[in-house]
Amino acid sequence: MRVSLQWLRELVSVEPGWLEPETLAERLSIAGFEVEAIEDLAARADGVVVGFVQERKAHPNADKLSVCTVAVGQAEPLQIVCGAPNVRMGQHVPVALVGSTLPAVGLTIKPAELRGVASSGMICSLKELGLDDGSNGIAELDTLLEAVPPLGTPVGPSLGLDDQVLELAITANRPDGLSMRGIAREVAALSGGSTRFAEAAPAVPAHPLEAAAADRVAMEAGGLFSLTALSNLEVAPSPRWLCQRLERAGVRPINNVVDITNLVMLETGQPLHAFDRDRLAALVDGAAGPERIGLRQGRPGESFLALDGQERALSEEALVVTCADHPIALAGVMGGLAEAVTETTTSIWLEAAVFAPQAVRRSARRLGLRTEASSRFEKGVPRDITLAAADRAVQLLQELAGARVEGRWLHRKASEPVTALFLRRDALHNLLGPVLLEGVEQDLEDGRISATLEALGCQLSPEDDGWRVVVPPERAMDLQREVDVIEEVARLVGYDHFASHLPDPLEPGGLEPAQQLERRLRRALCAAGLQEICALSLVAAAPGRVPLANPLLADYGHLRDNLHEELLQAARRNLQASQPGFWGFEIGQVFPGGAADSADSHAERTLLVGVIAGERGSERWRNSGKPSPPDYFQARGVLQAGLEPLRLAVEDRPWADSSLLHPGRAAQLLVEGRAVGWFGQLHPAMAEPLDLPSATYVFQLALEPLLTAGTRRNRWQPSFRPYPTVPASERDLALVVPVDTSASALLAAIRKAGKPLLEEAQLIDRYEGAQLAAGRCSQAFRLRYRDSVRTLTDEEVEAAHQRVREALERQFGAEQRR
Repeated sequence: MRVSLQWLRELVSVEPGWLEPETLAERLSIAGFEVEAIEDLAARADGVVVGFVQERKAHPNADKLSVCTVAVGQAEPLQIVCGAPNVRMGQHVPVALVGSTLPAVGLTIKPAELRGVASSGMICSLKELGLDDGSNGIAELDTLLEAVPPLGTPVGPSLGLDDQVLELAITANRPDGLSMRGIAREVAALSGGSTRFAEAAPAVPAHPLEAAAADRVAMEAGGLFSLTALSNLEVAPSPRWLCQRLERAGVRPINNVVDITNLVMLETGQPLHAFDRDRLAALVDGAAGPERIGLRQGRPGESFLALDGQERALSEEALVVTCADHPIALAGVMGGLAEAVTETTTSIWLEAAVFAPQAVRRSARRLGLRTEASSRFEKGVPRDITLAAADRAVQLLQELAGARVEGRWLHRKASEPVTALFLRRDALHNLLGPVLLEGVEQDLEDGRISATLEALGCQLSPEDDGWRVVVPPERAMDLQREVDVIEEVARLVGYDHFASHLPDPLEPGGLEPAQQLERRLRRALCAAGLQEICALSLVAAAPGRVPLANPLLADYGHLRDNLHEELLQAARRNLQASQPGFWGFEIGQVFPGGAADSADSHAERTLLVGVIAGERGSERWRNSGKPSPPDYFQARGVLQAGLEPLRLAVEDRPWADSSLLHPGRAAQLLVEGRAVGWFGQLHPAMAEPLDLPSATYVFQLALEPLLTAGTRRNRWQPSFRPYPTVPASERDLALVVPVDTSASALLAAIRKAGKPLLEEAQLIDRYEGAQLAAGRCSQAFRLRYRDSVRTLTDEEVEAAHQRVREALERQFGAEQRR
């Protein structure tokens, strides 16, 4: 947003010195409107004065050059060689003296000799002064100015080059900053001054706009759509003051009708658009009455010729204004060329509307267009200012173009009741703290609070313990909670005016136990050989995924519902790049889609997911250079090493309920008896399309239950156990059991039956083969017995061992292998 200080001085009354460019830029930046640049327009014409062409002769050595004698108020006139075709004797022209610089074209004027003729100075065009009027000739001051200043006078003030322009960066939550009135209110609130806006223009009476049902649906989304019929227009160049205001804002003047709509947009923040009624009627072969103008989504294959002369293909994402179902404008973005106002226009439809920000954003992005209008509609335009802006434009059209009002047709959605915020005095003081006045800390005065908010346009009603605040329409999107209003007070009073104080009591911070455990888990997984990666949480569309309301790109328009897909793709890319393997993991959020009315709809979960594909890069030295990818148990051991910091017993249970994993090589992982995830070999049907090796293993665990179990009370408190001072006795136990019997179930039974003498039990062998009956397998365990105070006898060990055999025989039908 480019802000002219001259225009701003007309809209706000402040103390002297407050509107100095550097002072204002500093205060606006502190308040949240970052000033990116300050442009001094006077620098464009520094050293350029009014001159008079006394004589013009043809150049002796060049057909297209002229030798001019120019008086500039000095004792002797200057001889200047000029190449402009429109230079002639008797003109008043801008002359750049020797030594001056023209920043618009990056030129410093020096004495020169052109084709053998000396030249001292340069006769300037408007383009060379940064005021491009589209012509190639020099500026003729006699036609540009009502009264030409005396010779030698600086030409800048006469051409409007006596202003300073601030370039502001406007954030998405401050659409009011895209209007001069919004900036004026901000400056008044910051400085303690007051605004002085022009009186409201007379309101034009409105008739209901009878739109088709389909059009009414689109109109309801924005909330307001109005058309004002004006006739008897005389399209002509705009007056100089209007052109200057547009040029300083970075808008190119076109004609008085279009320029007025742009001026009102800059002043109020409400974009407007004018359609040539006669051209519309010719376009649709008949009268273009208000009932024929509507609003709908574009259709595939439909084309639209925009004001910039480019024909664009529309889609269902484009919102278009139509006349007899024919697209005449991209709603909120750009009008059409075939309906534009021209020099022959005599009657117009003046459109003033509010369009849904999401619809305008989708249209602009889909078609690659970014305009002054779309930037405002995308941030949000309040409905309350729309008709007032249209009335202001009608008033100017009557004054500058001789327009006559024929009527207004309006569709307006029922207005929502105005809600007032309650601002508590104690909440404000507790959140902001005291201010420093002459080194003394004290609470902000009520008068300062109310004056600050009223300067923003808020209406305040004092109550016993605070104020009832009605927010102005321009700030309704930003100020929706009590804390938002408190933030405005702090921002406008100035954060630097509040005393610095620390929390009381002051307590040291630190990581919570769950955060500490998560960090240890990440380090342990890395130590186990896995590399942590971080993938985007935005992915392409797929059934069940949650879509974004406003995606930047179609391929990244949905929230991910799993982590393993991107890890598998990363493994594929690594292996295709001639890497021997990929061992990686990610801890991240997923967003599984759910029914809209379910309790877990769009619930967020944190998962630990990893992929082990191929071999580690430094393993081949142990195998004479031969590939040695890990088998199932080695890969499961890698995961177990990574989970070591949790100090949890993780139980594996056979699992075949997954299309991602090999049905016979997958396990459900249980912690404290509850399923927390799974581990297994990637299914061949999944590995083959990705060109991944068959020895690819994937695991997934829910992080929250792991951290909850790993941070239970006393789990991390070390306990002392003395080293044993008596010898242990070991026994091996080989059992023949059904093939579907898990080792974990056998170990649990062994540990329970062997108490209190059993110290440790481990699985040491598992065998299936011809020596055993069908459906049977052999599992061998090594058991260690020990008493803490004395050496056990063989009879005591054998008795405990016998209890273990009997328990296994009773529970699992186990037979001791001979």
